[in-house]
Amino acid sequence: MSSFLYRLGQLAARRRWRTLTIWIGAVVTIFVVGGALGGKFTDDFNLPDSESQRAYDLLAERYPAASGTSAFIVFHSTQGQLDDQGDAVGSTLDTIAGQPHVVAVTNPLETPGAVSPDGTIGYAQVAYDEPAVDLGVEPFEALQGALEEARSPELAVEIGGEYASWGTQPETTSSELIGLLAAMIILLIAFGSVVAMGLPIGTAVIGLATGTGLTLILASFASVPEFATILSSMIGLGVGIDYALFIVTRYRQNLHDGMEPLHAIGLANATAGQAVVFSGIMVSIALLGLWISGIAFVGMMATAAAIVVLVAVVAATTLLPALLGFAGTAIDKLSIHRRHKPTGQVSKESMWSRWGHEVERHPWRYFTSAALVLVVLALPLFSMKLGFPDDGTAPTSETRRQAYDLLSEGFGPGFNGPLLLAVEIDDPAALPQLDRLTSAIETTEGVAAVTPAQPNEAGDAAIIQVIPTTSPQDEATTDLVRRLRSETIPDATPEGAVVHVGGGTATFIDLSDRITNALPWFIGTVVLLSFLLLMVVFRSILVPLKAAVLNLLSIGAAYGVVVMIFQWGWGRSLLGIDQLIPIVSFVPMMMFAVLFGLSMDYEVFLLSRIREEYLKTGKNVESVVSGISTTARVITSAALIMIAVFLSFVSQPDPVGKMFGIGLAVAVFIDATIVRIVLVPSTMVLLGDANWWLPAWLDRILPNMNLELAEDPEAGAEEAPRVGADA
Repeated sequence: MSSFLYRLGQLAARRRWRTLTIWIGAVVTIFVVGGALGGKFTDDFNLPDSESQRAYDLLAERYPAASGTSAFIVFHSTQGQLDDQGDAVGSTLDTIAGQPHVVAVTNPLETPGAVSPDGTIGYAQVAYDEPAVDLGVEPFEALQGALEEARSPELAVEIGGEYASWGTQPETTSSELIGLLAAMIILLIAFGSVVAMGLPIGTAVIGLATGTGLTLILASFASVPEFATILSSMIGLGVGIDYALFIVTRYRQNLHDGMEPLHAIGLANATAGQAVVFSGIMVSIALLGLWISGIAFVGMMATAAAIVVLVAVVAATTLLPALLGFAGTAIDKLSIHRRHKPTGQVSKESMWSRWGHEVERHPWRYFTSAALVLVVLALPLFSMKLGFPDDGTAPTSETRRQAYDLLSEGFGPGFNGPLLLAVEIDDPAALPQLDRLTSAIETTEGVAAVTPAQPNEAGDAAIIQVIPTTSPQDEATTDLVRRLRSETIPDATPEGAVVHVGGGTATFIDLSDRITNALPWFIGTVVLLSFLLLMVVFRSILVPLKAAVLNLLSIGAAYGVVVMIFQWGWGRSLLGIDQLIPIVSFVPMMMFAVLFGLSMDYEVFLLSRIREEYLKTGKNVESVVSGISTTARVITSAALIMIAVFLSFVSQPDPVGKMFGIGLAVAVFIDATIVRIVLVPSTMVLLGDANWWLPAWLDRILPNMNLELAEDPEAGAEEAPRVGADA
């Protein structure tokens, strides 16, 4: 591997113009193909073998008119009664009724119970002939256009309901730019050179653009969720800059050691580049492991992110060497420091060297205190409650939030999350007996209202709408769904009928249950695969075992912080969130995949340097101190970049993006400080030479991926053309 990367780096540097042209051409081609294919991101929350999915499938087969999506048009008379605005309400609804895909529109002034008791708030229901995922955003935009004409100082009109939640798409451009600007500042301070700063930024941007284009092509053939763009941008920008940072740092150190630029490029690619390759593989393994959940949209989000990560690896090991070939010895040009010492040049009296010796002298003290901090931070995760934020957590400027607040005010919080019961009728005699079922549901604790059963024309299916007394994200609503499924419905359903509880609220409850059941299997699989890969790389049993345990502990601490902020509400006002939010059901699983992979990023980079020193000297303690001394500054810079990128996404209005941004930033901070700088060196000092123990029989059967170069890297360097400014 190392020899291959050495030759690959030199080849890219020699043929730097060709390499750069290929990358630019690839980006353009990928986006042209993606645009021609017309790929679109769609949120398809299909859950095979779940009760909510069976409800939808039944309606799609037997009751198509009730299987499409719907929206609420909420009217609020700001002066007087809603009856006074009858003409404006009627003309608006007539316009909407004539729009494509609209199959039915109700008028609140003509529908019993559709106007609030005080007479100021009313709702109209707009039914569409297809699910939101199939409709796309065009009908929603047409709906918004019709309401713009209806709004006046006397009449407020907002859009709520399922289609409004789906049709409001998050924006990520400003977040990416903020993260990129922060990364540029950190790199400029770390490197002290505009040229050195620009190389990781350029590599990451081109890599992210390529990965995003490939994701767009993927969306042409599969249902890729809209949130995948946020997650991919967040991860791709962070790892892309970090991977390039590792290689550029090693290249500058090689130049400082007196190496010729071409050899320095090859050696940087063979050493730091190898750490990048293994790190990228582990991040991708962790992400693709999400398919274990059996949830398609979660797996597609992970696949999109894995594509961006793998492209970042390829860019760091091919495009970056080409850019280094252009820079040559001029990489430190345009310096902002009066006196510059290249990153990676560490004297014996450096701060990190002194820290390494401090940990060496008191390993038990630092191990115990750091482990205690992580345990305390992780404790809140045991009270984690999974759910899904409803429109009440959206920014107050959005129409769906304003509609949510109006409906809650006029009809109660449960109106925003109705349950849709799909009744499968195999015996016509069961249809008249459904009144007994609706009566039983009406008396169930937590139910505010129930509509009579509405059969289809064939009489083989019916729908019943149930309005809870609590909001969709309230835990009491989850309890109601489980109570209906396990007690009320089985006891009151007549023979010849089967009832499935569906609707958006029930779907998210089923999603939470599915993820909760799959999470232990997913974690076990990812940990096992990562353990095996690290064992192959570092020829050790204790090193990968220690890495797995420490990473689990740091991820648990990150979970705890997320619970404290979003579920307990500590400091949530600073994030622009005005109410408590349950932990979004797929966030823990996605966070684990991303964080376990990213934590391995720093683990591989640090342990690669420690093992390099150990293979040279055979001295464990000295190798640990040397590894910390030479990598701590780089790891700190890389972590700061990751944290800046992740925190930049907190500025988004989407609470899911905020949750991911906070969780990932906290986890990287914990990993790069408490774990990587304290726990790893202290445990390695305590374990001594046992760190590198591997049974002889196991060593023989494992594939050899030794970190040392398999052949003389100097071979062929003499006749190689010179690169960069010294050419």
